Amino acid sequence: MDDRPIGIFDSGFGGLTVARAFIDLLPEEDLVYFGDTGRYPYGPRPLDEVREFARQVTEMLVERHDVKMVVVACNTAAAAALELLRFEHDIPLIGVIDPGLRAAVAVTRNRRVGVIGTVGTIGSGAYQRAAVSQRCGVELSCYACPGFVEFVERGETDSEQVHVLAQRLLAPLREAGVDTVLLGCTHYPFLARTIGDVMGREVVLVSSAEETAFEVRALLDDTGLVRRSGGKGAHRFVSSGDVDLFRRLGSRLLGPELDDVGAWTWPSN
Repeated sequence: MDDRPIGIFDSGFGGLTVARAFIDLLPEEDLVYFGDTGRYPYGPRPLDEVREFARQVTEMLVERHDVKMVVVACNTAAAAALELLRFEHDIPLIGVIDPGLRAAVAVTRNRRVGVIGTVGTIGSGAYQRAAVSQRCGVELSCYACPGFVEFVERGETDSEQVHVLAQRLLAPLREAGVDTVLLGCTHYPFLARTIGDVMGREVVLVSSAEETAFEVRALLDDTGLVRRSGGKGAHRFVSSGDVDLFRRLGSRLLGPELDDVGAWTWPSN
């Protein structure tokens, strides 16, 4: 058994969807969530830069917070750096790409699955590679949705502007006849109502958050890393940006568990 916390990180608020699933499924586990809001969004950045950011965040979580596991709750960071991070660290590292794809494949009826994500995630080909490695047998239609993350980070999840943007960006998926859309960015579940309105009631939206939490629980059981102490786990939140903004918007998105936010400043080069 292992009482160390689980580390989760994202470029900002999107990974809170994963944190919410963890808190609900693993209430006894301690959690450290890091939102790199001082450097968001990751999606438009070069993958080499995102890879270096992911290395820095993971090293910080391991060295300063002594986490027993790291969940890369950012599709762009997982696409850019997950395999490298697994090579560099001897603790389990889990991404959101494989669990999300498995969930989408499980629910599709016509074997046509749409994947939406940031420019970096879609451009990396990570979902296409995952589909091949999992031998999914589905037809993937992958499209970038630039601008979605920025709307979420500003707390504008149901504005007319984001609805107009969604209609334009999601038109190719409607034309492709998909019956399932995988939200390939952890920010996108906060736009689920808008995306669902555009795609139609017959299309199933899939988030990777719950499936990732199930995978973590199974790994904790298999490796014996479950928390020994009983009772409710502690939840710590840290931001590299404006902590007051993170607290206000984060508590709206996550819930009452996010009542305090610590500050982190990256050393200047």
